[in-house]
Order: sequence, then structure tokens, then C-alpha cells
Amino acid sequence: MDSKDLKGVFPAVVTPFKENCELDIDGLKRLVQFLLSNGVHAIMTTGGNGEFPHLLRVEKRIVIDTIVKEVGGRVPVIAGTAACSTMETILLSNDAKEVGADALIVTPPYFFKLPDESLYEHYRILSEQVDLPIIVYNNPLYTGNNLNPELIDRLTDLKGIIGLKQSNSDLGQLVESIRKSGEKMSICTGIDSQFYPALCAGAKGIFSTAASAIPKQMVQIYELVESRKYEKAFKLHMKILPLNHLFEYDPGYVSPCKEALKFLGLPGGPVRKPLPDLTATEREAVKRALKALRLI
Repeated sequence: MDSKDLKGVFPAVVTPFKENCELDIDGLKRLVQFLLSNGVHAIMTTGGNGEFPHLLRVEKRIVIDTIVKEVGGRVPVIAGTAACSTMETILLSNDAKEVGADALIVTPPYFFKLPDESLYEHYRILSEQVDLPIIVYNNPLYTGNNLNPELIDRLTDLKGIIGLKQSNSDLGQLVESIRKSGEKMSICTGIDSQFYPALCAGAKGIFSTAASAIPKQMVQIYELVESRKYEKAFKLHMKILPLNHLFEYDPGYVSPCKEALKFLGLPGGPVRKPLPDLTATEREAVKRALKALRLI
């Protein structure tokens, strides 16, 4: 996989759990088939929407392995291998490689506030020690470490860096990264409510929470923009925007996505603690948004 392959809609798939919060492998397989049947261009797993901080190392390996086997080479599988330390990131990345992931997606380390040079070194060491393409994942709200456009541009010189998932809420940072680095890597948004404007600004696609639940509509927006049917794409983007905003609620965007999957009759199950369940009011808001789209 290289940068030219990194375009389209990539659902950040949830990790389905049984009611006792054990892995629901059959549910995961069913969810993968649902995503593939709706035309997604790759599947991202063990990311934030997959509750990676709450998965054991062995569980992450099982989830990635299950998806790789279920996909069967039809689309790339992009494995999230973020960790607080460079050492653990390398271990998780090698696990992903061993079970057949096509690429990695990696946030900066989190918890400690780090200078730019330490963030650069993290990716440099990873790129030298793991032989898989790497997508840099900038999500400063959750990591506390922002990758500014200048640092992102430096990272493009490292071996194997093929793309960026930009989840900084500042759309200007996405645009500036496209200006500086768009010819050297595939730059995608990670914010569902910014999907249409990001595509119009030159983004190559989206790593999407929403596409885990409504992949058909997200793929349609992408295809409409690719066909230069901008007005239709804009109208569809605006139509699903209320649901996308719900997927961006804090605390924790996983619960709304899993609630939507439940309403749609798809696997998801509970979230692992300490992530909060939705309140009755929040569940009703998700239900209303799905009804407005005539999905339930």
C-alpha cells in the first residue's frame, strides 16, 4: 500500500463486545461484511472508535487478525497501533504486521506533553523498525500533542510515511498541511462534520466514525465529489450532519456510534468502562437522527 492507494472512505470500525464485554468475534465478522457490502475503500481497526486504550495486546491482535481474514484482500486493513511509548508502539505494530495488516495508523504518544523533536523521533524510530506503511494520526484533543503542519511536512521525508489522518478541529491546519505536503502524502480528514469541505479543499478521503454505521451515505458523498456533482454532495453532507455531530459528542464518541449500530440491528454491544453509556436523552437524539435519514 502506498499514498496513491489511500483515498476514499475508511470506516473506523468499532470493536463489538458481548454483554459481558468480551470480544464478539462473530459480530465483528458481520460488521466487516456490512462495511464491505456498502463499498468502503479500506477498514481502519483498533483506533479510538475501536476502543484501543481498553483492549489488551492479545485482543488487538485477535481483532486485526479477524478483520484481515474476513476482508480476504478485498480492501486494505489499516491497524491502529498507538501507545504511550515508542517501544510499545513497535511491539503492537509488529503484531499487526504478523497477522497481515496492510498499513499502520499511529497517533503521537499521549499523556506526556512532548516537544516537536521528540514527536519526530517517535515516528523516525517506528519507520526504521517496522516494515509497513504508516499513516500519521493527528488528534490533539485526545493525545495532548498537536502535530503542526511544519512537523507533518518533516515526517514526509521518513521511510514509509504515506498519509495523514487530520483530526485537528482547526480546518485551517488541514488546508495548510495539504498546501505544504499534499504532493508528498495522502492527506485525509478524521472529522465527519468536515467531510465535504475537506474534500473540496483537496483531502483524499476520510477516516470516519460515521462510516462505521452509515457507510453507504459517506461513500456516496465521496463518489459525488469525485464525479464533480458538488451540489448533490453538499446536500447529502448537510442531511447527515446532525448525526455526524452526535458522533462527535464528548465524553467519548464511541457510545453514540454503538447506539446507532444497535438501532440499525448491527453488532456493537456495550462500551468498556470507564467510557460512559448514553443517557436516555442522548439515545433518543441518535434515534431521531437515524429516523430523519429514514434508516429506521
